[in-house]
Amino acid sequence: MRLLLLFFFFFFLFSGFSSGAKRCHPSDRTALLKFKYSFANPDQILQTWMPEFDCCDWYGVECNETTNRVDSLVATVQLNGTIPDVIANLKYLRTLRLRKNPFLVGEIPPAIGKLANLVSLELNWNSLTGSVPAFLANLKKLWFLDLSFNKLSGTIPASLSTFPEIIGIDLSRNQLTGSIPESFGNLKGNIYLVLSHNKLSGEIPASLGNANFVRVLISRNNFTGSALMFFKASKTSDTIDISRNNFAFDFSEASFMADTLEDLDISHNKIWGGIPSRITDCVLLQSLNVSYNRLCGEIPSGWKLKYLSQPFDNTSYLHNRCLCGSPLQPCKR
Repeated sequence: MRLLLLFFFFFFLFSGFSSGAKRCHPSDRTALLKFKYSFANPDQILQTWMPEFDCCDWYGVECNETTNRVDSLVATVQLNGTIPDVIANLKYLRTLRLRKNPFLVGEIPPAIGKLANLVSLELNWNSLTGSVPAFLANLKKLWFLDLSFNKLSGTIPASLSTFPEIIGIDLSRNQLTGSIPESFGNLKGNIYLVLSHNKLSGEIPASLGNANFVRVLISRNNFTGSALMFFKASKTSDTIDISRNNFAFDFSEASFMADTLEDLDISHNKIWGGIPSRITDCVLLQSLNVSYNRLCGEIPSGWKLKYLSQPFDNTSYLHNRCLCGSPLQPCKR
C-alpha cells in the first residue's frame, strides 16, 4: 500500500512538472533568458530563471491564465546594465515594472515603444538617463506611466497627452527642463499628474484648466505666473501641491473642491491676496499649508472638517505678509 501511494505521489509530482513545462511559450522563455543574460550580473540575479523550469513560475514573471503568454514582468533585483532590445519580444506584456535597480543605466530603448499591450510601465528608482521618449505615445493602452527617481533630462514630450486611456503620469525626481506642454489640457478622464522635484519652469498653460487632475503634484520646480486653473469647484482633485515654485497670483480668486480636496500645499511661493472663506467648506481637508507667501487678511473660521477635531495650527499660515486671526495674532480692528 505504501509503495502504491509513493507511486501516485511521484506520478502526480512529475506530471505536474511536465504539464507546467509545457505552459511557458518557447518564444517567451527565450526572450526572458536573453533578457537575463544581457546584464553584467546574470548569476547573481533572477536565480530561479532556469530553462528546465516553467518560465511562468519564475520569480517576477506572470502568465495569462488563458493564453499562457507572459503578461507581467517585475524585476527589483539589482539589474546591472541597460534595458535590452529583446524586451520587445515579450509582445503580450501588460505590466513592465523594473524598479529600484540603481545600476540600471542608459536610455529608455525604442523597443519599449513596441510593447503595444502595455497597461502599466514603471521604470522608477533606477539610474536611467536621456530624455523622456516621444515614442512612448505609441503605447495606446497605457494606464500608468512612472519614470520617477531617475536622471532623465530634456523636456516633456507633448505626445504624452495623446494616451487615450491614461490615468497617471509620474515624471518626478528627474532633471527635466522646459514647461508643461499645452497639450496636457487635452488629457481625458481623472488624471494623476506628478512632476515634482525637477527643473521645470515657465507659466502653466491655461489649457490645463480643461483637464481634471485628481492629483497634481508640481512642487520644487521654478514655475511662475498663475496656478488658478487648478482651483475650480467643478473639479474632483484630492491633492494639490504647487509648493516651492515662484507662482504669483491672487489666492482670493481660488475656488475649491468642497467634497474631494484632502491635501493643499501652496507654500513657498509669491502668492498674494486673502484666503477665501469658501475653503472652510472642504470637509475632507486634512492637510493645509499656505505659509511663506504674501497673503493678507483674516484667516477664515467656521471649518466643517470631517476628520479633524481642531482647525489647522499656526504652522499652516506662518511667514505671510499680513495674515491675522486664530491661530495667529488677532486682527486689528
